[in-house]
Amino acid sequence: MTENSVLLVLSNPAEGQEDAYNEWYDQTHLADVLKVPGVCAAQRYELAPMNSPEAEGMGSPAHRYLATYELDGDPDEVMAEFLRRIGAGEMTLSESLDMGTIVMTSWRPHGPRRTA
Repeated sequence: MTENSVLLVLSNPAEGQEDAYNEWYDQTHLADVLKVPGVCAAQRYELAPMNSPEAEGMGSPAHRYLATYELDGDPDEVMAEFLRRIGAGEMTLSESLDMGTIVMTSWRPHGPRRTA
C-alpha cells in the first residue's frame, strides 16, 4: 500500500465568475474527484485575511482558493485517472475555472504528525 499523501490544488475563478466557480466546485467537482480511486477525502479553503508584518519583496498571494485531496493511492495513478476521466468526459471542468492559474502539487509526510 502506498503511503498516504495529499494533493494540493491552488486555483482562481475566471474574471467575474466567482459564484459559478464556487457552485461548480462545491456541487459538481468535489463529488467527481471523490469518485476517483485513491482519493479518500477532500476539503476546500478560501484565502483568509491575516494581519501580518509586511516583508520586503512579499506580495499578495496569487491564489484565492485551495483544495486539499487526501490520497490513499499512488499520486501518479490518481492523476492519470483524473486526466483519463476528463478526456472521456466523465469529469468536466468549468469555464468559470481560470485554467491559467492552477497549481497542483503532491505531498507526502516527512516525519510523524505532531500535536500541541
